[in-house]
This record gives sequence, C-alpha cells and structure tokens, in this order.
Amino acid sequence: MIYTLTTNPAIDMNIQSKEIQPSVVNRTESAQYFPNGKGINVSLVLKHYGIPSKALGFFGGFTGRYIVDELTNIGLGVEPIWLKEITRINVFVNDGINEFKFVNQGSFVPKEQQEKMLGLIKNLQNCSHLVVSGSLPPGIHGLYYDLILKACAERSIEVIMDISSPRMQGLLQYKPLLIKPNDEEIYDIFGIEINNELDARQTLYELKQLGARNVLLTLGEKGLYFFNGAKIYYCTTPKIQVLSSACAGDAALGAFLSEWLYKYDLESALKKASATGANVAESEGIGTLEKVDEYIKQIKVKEVI
Repeated sequence: MIYTLTTNPAIDMNIQSKEIQPSVVNRTESAQYFPNGKGINVSLVLKHYGIPSKALGFFGGFTGRYIVDELTNIGLGVEPIWLKEITRINVFVNDGINEFKFVNQGSFVPKEQQEKMLGLIKNLQNCSHLVVSGSLPPGIHGLYYDLILKACAERSIEVIMDISSPRMQGLLQYKPLLIKPNDEEIYDIFGIEINNELDARQTLYELKQLGARNVLLTLGEKGLYFFNGAKIYYCTTPKIQVLSSACAGDAALGAFLSEWLYKYDLESALKKASATGANVAESEGIGTLEKVDEYIKQIKVKEVI
C-alpha cells in the first residue's frame, strides 16, 4: 500500500473576488475550504482513481481536527501525530485576472512528536511506497528527511519525493524511486534555469547522476518530462484558464502513480498526470476531475531524442 506523508498540512481557503482594492472592504463572491497538503492531495487523487492509500501527518487544534475529520468522512485513512499548535490556513485569492497566494509558515513540531512520526514510519503495516511531499514546518530541520529515508531503507519501502527543500540535492544519495520537481524548484535548489528542451535534458541527466532513479519534471503549461535513466519522454498539456494552481502538481503526481505503479503503462501515466493537473488548475481545490478523459484525448507523448 502507498502511504503519503505531509509534515506541514493546511486548510486551503480559496476566495473569488471581482476586484481587490487597498483600504476598503472587499466583498468576496465565494469562499471555499479544503483539507490540503501535498501528500494529502496525492492520497485524494489516488482514491479518486481507485488506488487505496493512507495519509500520515502532523495535525493540531480545530483546523487539524477539521482536516482529519474531512478525510475520514470520505473514507481516506489518516494516521495523525497531534500537536498543540493549530494547523495553518493558507489563503488563495482570485480576482478574475490574477491569483494571490498567502501561504503561512505552519505549526511548530517538537522533537518528541518528530520521534513519534519516525516510530510510526518504522512500524507501518503493508507499506510498499512512501510519498514524502511538501515543506517542513517550524521545528523540523532539513536533516529530518534523511532520518525518514533511512527508516524507509531499513524497511525496504520505496520513496517518492516531491519537496522544495534545499536538502533535496543531498537526499538523492539515497536513490529514491521517483522525484517530482518543477522548474521553479530546480532553479531554487540546483540553480538551473529551464528555458528549452536541451535544458530539460541536461537537468534530467544531472538528477539521474546524483541518484534519482526516475524523474518526473513538471513545467506547468509547458508540459512535463519523464526520465527513467534510459529514455526521456515529453508530454504536452491542454490549454486551460487557470483558476488556482495550488494543488495541480500534487494531483499530477497522484494520477501518474495510479498508472505507473499499478498498470506499468508509462504513456497512459503521463497523459493522466497532465490531464489531471490541468483539470485541477482550473478548479477549486482538487475539483471533480470530470474533464480528465476529455483532456487525455488532446495530449501527446513523444520520446525525446
């Protein structure tokens, strides 16, 4: 079974407003609330595609309880480590033209709770894969990732990583099964700017040399690349009107895993990842994913020479 780990979950509040002006009362058109976190989103998309998973994470206060209750109510298994501080709320405001993102730092996680999470990982039942996603909250050092990967190695658990930490480069020595960086993360962590296909190819080869066994590189509306160490593939993305990009990358990863790990069909996995990410980006939260099949028909996959 796949487990996902979200060390810094959140409630996402998505607000729609016609216009935003300073120093006045801005009346919103709508506001919606979603349990969120990169690993949680992966689990939600896996569930949508019929793949069981369980979500691990640090949760606190009434906001943390809301997330756990909402996930439990839809049938998603959650194994929480509880904190005293409340889980953060992130705010995304769309004025019809621009999207404004207000992402908070998160709850402080004491050493004791960090140890509890490591103990939980070391004793997971029937865990074949652990998806480690998202940022680290206050109190957790980047080296905590090393402890997680070492614990997984002891249990022969395959690790899939989608993190934006500067520690990513060093973590590749543990040879994770798959990493899913985007172009912004590649620039922030490795100092590499991806402007064309040659840049993408060189980036993928470098990540492979550092230890990543497989790489799914997402570039937003510019599409995505996949490298398995032998061949590079490029996948297009459908044109959409972006409403909120908050969960799109996570959803793409969940969709990719639902095919790649279970049906071993790379082309279908790439098309489903691209279509799912696009459909989420034009929706509130994860959305209904009702356009995925339609978008898959528009998407092309090619081998990069």
